[in-house]
Amino acid sequence: MALAAVLLAGGLLVLAVGADQLVIGASRLAFARGISPIVIGALVIGFGTSAPEMLVSGLAAADGDVDLGVGNIVGSNVANLSLVLGISALVAALAVGGRYIRVANSTLWREGVVSIAAALLFWLLVQDGLERWEGVVLLAAFVLAMTAILWRPAHVARAADLVQTNRPINQSTELVRTVLGLAATVVGAQLAVEGAVDIAREVGLGSGFVGLSLVAFGTSLPELITGVQAARRGEADLLVGNLLGSNTFNSLLVSAVVALVGPGPLVDGNLSGLAVWIMVGISVSAWLLMFRGDGLERWWEGAFLLAVYLVSLPFLISDDPDEAEQGAPSAPATEVVVLAPDADGFGLDSA
Repeated sequence: MALAAVLLAGGLLVLAVGADQLVIGASRLAFARGISPIVIGALVIGFGTSAPEMLVSGLAAADGDVDLGVGNIVGSNVANLSLVLGISALVAALAVGGRYIRVANSTLWREGVVSIAAALLFWLLVQDGLERWEGVVLLAAFVLAMTAILWRPAHVARAADLVQTNRPINQSTELVRTVLGLAATVVGAQLAVEGAVDIAREVGLGSGFVGLSLVAFGTSLPELITGVQAARRGEADLLVGNLLGSNTFNSLLVSAVVALVGPGPLVDGNLSGLAVWIMVGISVSAWLLMFRGDGLERWWEGAFLLAVYLVSLPFLISDDPDEAEQGAPSAPATEVVVLAPDADGFGLDSA
């Protein structure tokens, strides 16, 4: 237990430092290269912060635990657009003096719609588990989604929104900062997840709880730290692009990895039932909330998203299938009639 606690605390520390440097480096590179921060958020940071989900889900599927892999995807998507977005909006509105999360309608129409479509496709294909042909479909859909996101002219955002310095930007330095920050984010997330899973197992929690809550929360920590830092710096495009891009990566690419590496049915029916419905519902609700006001313009909207996460969490958790089987009533004993010798010859005895 002590080692698991050290891994968890150390992972969170590495994660916080790495995510902060990742946001700084990616933002400055976006400005220096004339690339839209939404592209950096959707691709570079979206891929980087989804790497923990891909690794955890892929390894789980390879070990034959499709439930853990799918649960990690569902729980992470739920956390991104409720917990992470809600906390980021509160940080922007309260801790930074009313700096609200404002997003252009073009971003919501493109990245938001792609993210919702990805969640719907994942919901459709995961109903009976995941097969390899479904993995091919999800992989092809991921390529189309990335093409749709990138198929537009890049633009330069205002320097005041992206670069908090008056010195010239050294692109080589910022590239190294971004790569190291990305690596630290992934490593820190893995350490934190490993510690959380070990703690959960030592106290006897079921795999359903681990997959949908602790593991999903752990693999969403890069998005959480990166989102808070982006909100603190006023980079709304980078923040929303990161979250929408991460959910698209999770729904399409990570699920494709699960289907291709370890296809199989789902034991826990909640994963293809209520839990995935909640995931789709939160994706649509967050999009509508941002779209109606060009972003999150009031502090209570962030608080509402955070409350949605807390309320939905118990419904995401289901009983451990092994415990359910142990608790199920056993079938009545059947009396077997066998032919056995007795004192007078052969007779019927019951066993």
